[in-house]
Amino acid sequence: MDDFYYEDLVKKEKTPKDTLIKGGLIFLTVLFGAAALFIHPLAFIGFVGMIIADYFIIPKTDQEFEYLFVGGDIDIDVIYSKQKRKRVMNVSLSEADLCAPLKSSRMDYYNGNQKIKTLDFSSGNESHNRFAIITRKDGETVRILIEPDEKLQQYMRNAAPNKVFLV
Repeated sequence: MDDFYYEDLVKKEKTPKDTLIKGGLIFLTVLFGAAALFIHPLAFIGFVGMIIADYFIIPKTDQEFEYLFVGGDIDIDVIYSKQKRKRVMNVSLSEADLCAPLKSSRMDYYNGNQKIKTLDFSSGNESHNRFAIITRKDGETVRILIEPDEKLQQYMRNAAPNKVFLV
């Protein structure tokens, strides 16, 4: 089989929760800074703590997912603030049970099953064409949500035609 190589990048859309976290952290940082200047110098410790929290938490509110397809395997990386990259998942289509659009009738059983763990590596927009990959990780059934473009869908279909469905 030919080893296909393809990359696809999907930006996660901002949610109200992300905006609230970012705004809340900035507000608390300013509050502790003002308290350190005008009320009590010990508030400076809280100010420094908030700056450290801002440094680690705010970049995680800006995410992109990169799908790297190589010969039947999909590597999923998350990129924080276009600076930090982390490999979060490797999925082998040959070991997957099923891969189909999330709204497909083939996914009815899995969409209704509350015991399946769901990992969302898509933009989060339900109007986009999101796919679910049903596989087993660490002894449990997992539903992995991705948002492949047309070319990646075709590569996935060619790699595992009996497991990947486009409709």
